[in-house]
Amino acid sequence: MTAPDPKAELLRSLQEGRDALVWKLEGLSDHAVRRPLTPTGTNLLGLVKHVAGVELGYLGDTFGRPFFGAEPPAWWYTQDAEPNADMWATEDESREDVVALYRRAWEHSGATIASLPLDATGRVPWWPQERGAVTLHHALVRVVSDTQRHAGHADIVRELVDGSAGLAQGKNSLPTDDRAWWEGHHSRLERVARRFGDG
Repeated sequence: MTAPDPKAELLRSLQEGRDALVWKLEGLSDHAVRRPLTPTGTNLLGLVKHVAGVELGYLGDTFGRPFFGAEPPAWWYTQDAEPNADMWATEDESREDVVALYRRAWEHSGATIASLPLDATGRVPWWPQERGAVTLHHALVRVVSDTQRHAGHADIVRELVDGSAGLAQGKNSLPTDDRAWWEGHHSRLERVARRFGDG
């Protein structure tokens, strides 16, 4: 048995998260993908926009490969953007634009990852100078972690939109698709939780 390739393993995990995030938009209206469903405004299209920026920052700018060159867009988080600008799409940013940017980020990241060893060092421009140096390995782990975290957010937000749930397209990790079973399960959990209520 050959030893696993750490770079390939990280890329596999990253691509699973990427695919899950894009898949969670499928079949929804423009309203549904933009709709804020938490008190902090979490929405599906904003999650995709955010992770595109994370990839382009950590696997581009950090290693001297800025995707946007000298003219980043106004929402770019390394600039003086308004708070949370990378977590939602403006009226001028279509779903197609955001998803296309994310897919281009994959290519840009892929070129960085392919051209550098995992111990190559870069500098995160938005971190304090004294701790800004990172290896490609560190940056890649950070991007994988962030992408998977937001894929989990997308799971919950999509379920709130239309009840759809599951790990990935064609890879449902749920114990059943029976809606009546889930309603009964939800009711059971609610009854148990009430026993621990505050009043």
